[in-house]
Amino acid sequence: MNLETRVDMGEIRSKNHVEAQAVRADFPDPGPQRNEVTTGGEAMSALSAERTARAVRAALPPGGLFAGLRWRIAPASFPLDRALAADLERLGRVLLQFNRAVNLLYRQSVAGKQPAWVAEWLDRGKPSELIAWQRHPSFKNDLPRVIRPDILLTDEGFVITELDSVPGGIGLTAWLNRTYAALESAGAGGCGRPDLDAAGGAPAEGRGRGGRISSELARSVGILGGPRGMVDGFTSIFGDAPRVHIVVSQEAATYRPEMEWLTGELESGEWGVKSGECGGQRAEYRVRDAEFDRVQSGDAVYRFFELFDLENVRAARRLFELASARRIRLTPPPKPIFEEKMLFALLWNRNLRGFWRQELGESFVRRLLACVPVTWVMDPAPLPPHAALPGLDLTDWRQLKGLSQRERDLVLKVSGYSDQAWGARSVALGSDLSAGDWGAAVDHALRSFARSPYVLQRYHKPRTVAATWFDFERGQTIPMAGRARLCPYYFVAGEGEAARARLGGVLATICPADKKIIHGMQEAILAPCRVDDD
Repeated sequence: MNLETRVDMGEIRSKNHVEAQAVRADFPDPGPQRNEVTTGGEAMSALSAERTARAVRAALPPGGLFAGLRWRIAPASFPLDRALAADLERLGRVLLQFNRAVNLLYRQSVAGKQPAWVAEWLDRGKPSELIAWQRHPSFKNDLPRVIRPDILLTDEGFVITELDSVPGGIGLTAWLNRTYAALESAGAGGCGRPDLDAAGGAPAEGRGRGGRISSELARSVGILGGPRGMVDGFTSIFGDAPRVHIVVSQEAATYRPEMEWLTGELESGEWGVKSGECGGQRAEYRVRDAEFDRVQSGDAVYRFFELFDLENVRAARRLFELASARRIRLTPPPKPIFEEKMLFALLWNRNLRGFWRQELGESFVRRLLACVPVTWVMDPAPLPPHAALPGLDLTDWRQLKGLSQRERDLVLKVSGYSDQAWGARSVALGSDLSAGDWGAAVDHALRSFARSPYVLQRYHKPRTVAATWFDFERGQTIPMAGRARLCPYYFVAGEGEAARARLGGVLATICPADKKIIHGMQEAILAPCRVDDD
C-alpha cells in the first residue's frame, strides 16, 4: 500500500493517560497559558498550539484510523508555497496520461507492436491466471481510479519515487483535512496562519465525539482539496453504483479502521454526498472481509488488496469474473502492471523514448523526467563487451559492489508483486550500508530477477524542514528538524478519454532529519497540507 516511504510506526502505545474531553463547538479548554514560541519568524502562542493539538486528539475516532498505530499530532497543517501547490494540482493530469500510456505500451508489447521485453519484464514472476486477467478484453482500457505518488521535497525540487494504485491513507487524509479545516477556519486557540515550517504532534486514544467535527465548521481555509475533497473524490470513482463494497485483505488490515471511519461518515449522510447517488437514494458503503463475494449486479467494489496476495483473498476470483462480465464495477482492475516500480525504468529507457513522446507529448515527458529519478531494471543478462549501462558507466551490474560509499547514492528495491514490495521492506540505500551489506543486496537483487525483479534508482536526499509537534506528556510544543514526504491523492472520475484526475488532498509525513529514507517510525508527524498565505 504505502511503499518505500510508508508510515510503519510499529507497536506504539501512547504514554499519555489523560482523558480527552468531548469536542464541543468551542473546543476543549487548554488549561493554563504557556510561554510563546517562535516558528519560521512568526510568534505562535503555545496556548494556541496546545488547544489545536488537544482538539485534534479529542476528535480522533474511537476506533482509531490505523490499527494499533499512532503518530505525532501537528498544531497546524503543513503549508506549501503556492508554486508547489499549483504543481501538485496539475500533476494528476500528467500521471493519468502516464497510466494510459503504460496500459497501451503493455498491450502493444503483447501484440508485437512494441518490444517484447516490455511485457516479459512486467509479467515476470506472475502466475498465468493473473496474466490472463490482465489481458482480458473486458479490462482492456481499465485504469486505477486512485493515483497516489510518493513525493520527496529536495533542494532541487520535488521528486516522485514511485506510484501507488492501492494506497492506504484515504480515510486518514479525509479525516485530517476535515479536522484541520474546521479548527483553522474557526481560529481554534488563535492559531491564525500556520507557518510554512510548522507541523507536529503525538496522539493518544480517540475519545469524545469520535472525529465528528461539524460540517458547518469545516470550511476550507487553504487546505489542499478542501475539507471534503477526499470524500468527494473517493465517491466519484464509483459512478452511480447503488452499493459500494470496500474489500480489505488481512495484509491491509492496518488500514481497515480508516475505511470504517470513512464509510461510517458516508452512511451518516452528514456529507450530503451526491456523486454516489442512484435513483434519488444515497449509495450504501460497507467495509468487507476478504471472503466477501455476495455482490449484486450494478454494485461497485474497491479492491483494497494487492495482487500478490490473491491466495489469501478467497473472493478475488469471483469478483474478477463478475467484473469481466461487466456485472460489477471493480477498481483498481486486476492488472499487476500498475503495482510495479519498474514503470519508471521504462520511462527512462531510451529504446522507448519515441513511444513516450508520441503518447504523452514532449511537454509531459519533460515534466516527468524532471521529477522522476533515473531508474533501471536489474536484469542480469550480460552486455556486449563494448556496451555500458546508461548513466552508470558500468559494464556489469556486479560492478555496483565496487563503488565507493559516496558513489552509492542509489536505492535498490523490489519492483512489485511481492509482500516485500511495500513498507520499505526491500529497500537498500547504498550510501547507508557497509560495502559488504551493499554487495549482498546487489547479489540478492540479481538472483531475484526470475521471480521478483528489482529496480535501481538514483537517491535524492530530502531537504530538511523545520517542524513542530505537541508533546502531551510534557504539555509543550517541541520543535523538530525533519524531512518531508508528500502523498497527493488523485481520484479519476469519468470514462475513457473523458476521465479526469482530481486532487482530493495531500498528506505530509515528516520524520526526524537523521532518517535518510522516510519510512516512518514513532517520531513521525502526520498532517494535511495547505496553501501558504504568502
